[in-house]
Amino acid sequence: MSWSTATTNEEGGDRPERESRASPIDVHVGSRIRLRRTLLGMSQERLGDALGLTFQQVQKYERGINRVGASRLFDLARVLDVPISFFFDDMPEAVGGSPPPSAAAALGGFAEAQEGFGSDARLNRRETLDLVRAYYRISDPAVRKRVFDLIRSLAPDEDAGT
Repeated sequence: MSWSTATTNEEGGDRPERESRASPIDVHVGSRIRLRRTLLGMSQERLGDALGLTFQQVQKYERGINRVGASRLFDLARVLDVPISFFFDDMPEAVGGSPPPSAAAALGGFAEAQEGFGSDARLNRRETLDLVRAYYRISDPAVRKRVFDLIRSLAPDEDAGT
């Protein structure tokens, strides 16, 4: 938590006062919560119900106004069906993201390089959101897998362009 100035409380003692602006990391995590929620076609109210929160609290998390604690992040990952690391994917290095793999190796890190979703603008298109929502509305897992296989068979190989 960042602290700015000290103020006097009722007892006459000084207490730190929290800055009112959101941390860039909290904003990033919130935007990832919102991205996943919208990809699933889930409302803020429905997410709040699953977590035992009001939609206003979900809204504050998504805007980065409220910081997401570890246990709440765990619950969000479970409800949104993503690994916890999803919320930190694609974080700009200036905000606190990981340096490029070559720089991490130079620093002697042990972690393996991980791939995020990237900053692909196609993920933010309305068409993509509609497609993902329709896909997840297919209730039969076997049918959903056949649709997935069909789409993959129609798309050109990823290796063909390289």
